Amino acid sequence: MDAASPPTIGTAAEGKAGAPILLDGVGRRFGAVVAVDDVSLAIERGEFITFLGPSGSGKTTCLMMLAGFETPDRGEIYIDGRSVVRMPPHRRNVGMVFQNYALFPHMRVAENIGFPLRQRGFDRAVIRARVVEALDLVRMGGFGSRYPRQLSGGQQQRVAIARAVIFRPRVLLMDEPLSALDKKLREEMQYEIKGLHGRLGITFVYVTHDQQEALVMSDRVVVMERGRIAQVGAPADIYDHPANRFVAAFIGESNFLDATLAGTDGALTLFRHGESVLRAAPRTSGDRPSIMVRPEKIAIVPGGTVSDAARNVLSATVRDTTFVGEARRYTLQTETGATVIVKQQHRFGAADHTTGERVLLSWAVADTLLI
Repeated sequence: MDAASPPTIGTAAEGKAGAPILLDGVGRRFGAVVAVDDVSLAIERGEFITFLGPSGSGKTTCLMMLAGFETPDRGEIYIDGRSVVRMPPHRRNVGMVFQNYALFPHMRVAENIGFPLRQRGFDRAVIRARVVEALDLVRMGGFGSRYPRQLSGGQQQRVAIARAVIFRPRVLLMDEPLSALDKKLREEMQYEIKGLHGRLGITFVYVTHDQQEALVMSDRVVVMERGRIAQVGAPADIYDHPANRFVAAFIGESNFLDATLAGTDGALTLFRHGESVLRAAPRTSGDRPSIMVRPEKIAIVPGGTVSDAARNVLSATVRDTTFVGEARRYTLQTETGATVIVKQQHRFGAADHTTGERVLLSWAVADTLLI
């Protein structure tokens, strides 16, 4: 290998920092189980995209097929315009960070990070220089002489990332790399990884079952259900406009209220829930759709009336209250027996509501979705 100074890790040398990816009708079965069913998806150059879904939804199988550790039964996978279905993993120019980090316990940190370059026959001087560079990239300078057992979980994760990017891949695949960390460190590392993506400029494909990780880090989220794509979109779009009940329930917390079509009011559709009439923007949902509203969108009005025409109103009784730090979480019951969850920000002057209290629930018509 040429020992001349190569471009810094992650810089867009000759405009080639990240590679576009295309999954075209990809399917994968394991015996009678359909793990991935006709998945088609275009991933932009340099994008941070996350596959999100419950266990068994097909997200990890998609990642393994991108990496080359699984072969699709049908369909094509293109990385930078080239089909890679029949290409071995080491020729795909793809970095991989595994769930358990997969560090070699008998090797020091510097040896772990430099391993991919030794496998590729790089000159020792180049390896040393790139290891130092990679350690600085993940804020681990000075840790090269330690063994993995001498590092915290977050530090081991940084080492695994450094090893995955040292050979300058155009795609980085990450398989639930934060699942073994405690909550506080996991949240810190979400921002670390997001910042790293910004510095590297390469295409990140991330897999998780944790909705917060997906919403915090991603340019787009791919929600998977039973081997298929349920919805693809920017985090805010998926949260505010879920495509169906599965997405609405899986992404964040949602309230669902059964309702009966009751006519129209100008551009709005009217629905009846018990004795209350609720309004929503029209959407094809049949005669008995579910009205969906997020808990944090609802305000609790202790008494009286709500006269704002732009808001829906529903009477309810407080059944339980829980203090969760930044918010107070209320469980309420409507006149039909339906349960409604409300999250009220914990701030000075906010009223506390007690069990058995009769209240009005009020939320914007614009925040009312039909599922």
